[in-house]
Amino acid sequence: MTEPVIADQSVRTRPIRDPRVWLAVGLGTGLSPFAPGTFGTLLGPPLVWGLVLLGVHGLWFIPVTALLFAVGVPICSAGAKHFSRKDPPWVVFDEIAAFPLLYAFSPFNPWTACVGFVLFRFFDILKPWPIKRFEALPGGVGIMVDDLLAAAHACIVLRILVEAATYGKLF
Repeated sequence: MTEPVIADQSVRTRPIRDPRVWLAVGLGTGLSPFAPGTFGTLLGPPLVWGLVLLGVHGLWFIPVTALLFAVGVPICSAGAKHFSRKDPPWVVFDEIAAFPLLYAFSPFNPWTACVGFVLFRFFDILKPWPIKRFEALPGGVGIMVDDLLAAAHACIVLRILVEAATYGKLF
């Protein structure tokens, strides 16, 4: 979330008639009055689970995430236009689309789903360098890129934790 939630929530409750905006708000999960990005990210683990059931594993999550990124740019742009804000907190497709990247180098199971979720939210909220700088990119690209980079950071840390849990030590 790059902008503070405004006191006038009327913009959040505008009727949504465009299916792209419904996707942008994560089928409504992003309309939560509290922590919309976290609620939107809750759709990430079921998405990855569904992909795993379809046979997507390991490095195949990279092209899947790239495809979701490409589809997500116009979806997030439509959401930003609908809410009349550069990066509305209610637009959560970016969180959902970036989530599969976490499992490019780690298995997906209940443990990694929970740890990956926490790591992703940590990096998405904290936005360490250079993530924050990419929010300035225009339109849907700026909305999507920071979450993609947060997922990349979380992916690396998750892999380190999986190795530590598997071999009992970090190095």
